[in-house]
Amino acid sequence: MTWITVLWPMAIGACVTMGLIQLRVGLRRTPGSAPLLFALNAFVVAVYAGCELALAVADSPAQYLAWLRWLDIMAALQVVTTSAFVWSFFGTGRKWLALLAAGLSCLAVTADLLPQPKLVYLHLTGIRKLPTFGGATYTVADGVENPWNAVFYLGVLLLVVFVADASVTLWRRGARRRASVVGGTITFFVLAGGTQAALVDTGILRTPYLLSFAYLAILVAMGMELSEDALRAAKLASDLLESEQRMSLAVDAAQLGLWIGDIPTQRVWTSEQCNRLFGYPPNIVLSLADLRARVHPEDRALRERAIEQALAGTNQCDTEYRVQLPDGTVRWLTSVGRMERGVSGKPTRILGVVADITGRRRAEAEARELGGRLISAQEAERRRIARDLHDDLSQRLALLSVELEMLGQKPPVERDAIAERMEEFSGMVKHLSSDVHRLAHELHPAKLDQLGLVAAARGFCRELAATHEIAITFESKETLRELPKEVALCLYRITQEALQNVIKHSGATSAQVELGVDANNLQLRVTDDGQGFDSSAMPVNGALGIVSMRERVRMVQGELTIHSRPGAGAQIEVRVPIATRASGAER
Repeated sequence: MTWITVLWPMAIGACVTMGLIQLRVGLRRTPGSAPLLFALNAFVVAVYAGCELALAVADSPAQYLAWLRWLDIMAALQVVTTSAFVWSFFGTGRKWLALLAAGLSCLAVTADLLPQPKLVYLHLTGIRKLPTFGGATYTVADGVENPWNAVFYLGVLLLVVFVADASVTLWRRGARRRASVVGGTITFFVLAGGTQAALVDTGILRTPYLLSFAYLAILVAMGMELSEDALRAAKLASDLLESEQRMSLAVDAAQLGLWIGDIPTQRVWTSEQCNRLFGYPPNIVLSLADLRARVHPEDRALRERAIEQALAGTNQCDTEYRVQLPDGTVRWLTSVGRMERGVSGKPTRILGVVADITGRRRAEAEARELGGRLISAQEAERRRIARDLHDDLSQRLALLSVELEMLGQKPPVERDAIAERMEEFSGMVKHLSSDVHRLAHELHPAKLDQLGLVAAARGFCRELAATHEIAITFESKETLRELPKEVALCLYRITQEALQNVIKHSGATSAQVELGVDANNLQLRVTDDGQGFDSSAMPVNGALGIVSMRERVRMVQGELTIHSRPGAGAQIEVRVPIATRASGAER
């Protein structure tokens, strides 16, 4: 075994390996013309390398001529497959140059199909074994060169021109790496290999043909660029998979249902979430009629009208409708649909996304109900104030005015009588002033602005306890000296509302109000010993007073908690976050 019998088989193995790899890639990719042409070129080079090895070890002129004929045919196929690969892989170049190069190469090898002469030699006079390093020998031929061989080398030269021209164009288009690596390698090694083969044909260079190694270098360059394409495709596939995973995660997080309807067949693909929203099992094949059957009867006309408009040309059908599930549950859905049309303009598919908006619809209804209740409560409060002003204060003022007028018309003669009447008038004015103060206090407590939350809350507890004969204790622990006005008003109103509820509904004999600071929260706690209630069964939009307290706490980013059990009293706790704590406590 010598380096000759080792080196060429290694080249053959490398060519076959690269060819098989790209053959598989080409069969799996669409389009896969470039990998398939590379594989064909690699297999041709492998056969060419085998012919070179057979020539190097040929033992007779007849054997040498037979292998030389196959060598010429494979060389022509190399020109053809290389031209086709560059045309496909570059997507540019002068097509006529490629065809002319391939045509001249194939035309030249027709001489090998004739008994005489052959492409390379008109006459073969003999062969010789020449020694080389490592104790190896190789065969060379002596003969008269065929001028027709120049046609083949003209085809090779045109291949070089075609590749160089295509590479320049590709470079200008911005694909400089591909142009330099593939185009530059082909141009250089085709010229180098062709020159070495021509020198062997003319007898100037007495060595074996080495064109297979030149083409092996070309195959390596081609394979590198094809591998770059494969790597880019793999990265794109990975990015696409990651994007699909993110999209799937987003769809699942948003609880969106996806569906794609085929209009000609009326079949529809649905995601599991879509099936769940429409009340179908996860793995079931549905039709557009199945989805339509779930739509609430009162909303079907609206949905069908939107689909008809999309079919007519808008290509968009966005609707909100109800679906009625088999168990009688009604669910609100919002649907966004887009129509796809074929080449003829006819609708082919409709793609849709649905989402459950039952919670939003319920919240909107509750907001409307709450808004109505708040307006009713506001009007009731206005009527109460108007009644107090008209039926009480207004009449008392009118009575005072009449009595003053009568006093002016018939004043008492005695000084003591005048003093007594003035004292009565003074008492009436004081009572009027007290009632006006009470009304003003109910609208907005001036004490809250002047003395602060603690003093205002303590005073309210004291007044309420005296009025309704209930024991109300107020305890103020460490708290802020100065509070934001909105926070102070919020806690004061909650104290008012909570204690009013205790008096109206609980039947309690005592209540306790605690105000203090806990960690970074301002804390208010109102506790009573009344009959209590089941706080776990209390609806979100329950009593208006509770709703009002929740909204007030929400406006100051606080938290309201209600603890109560039947027969065990109730406790309302409010925690409002505070940024800083003032030095000293408000007492």
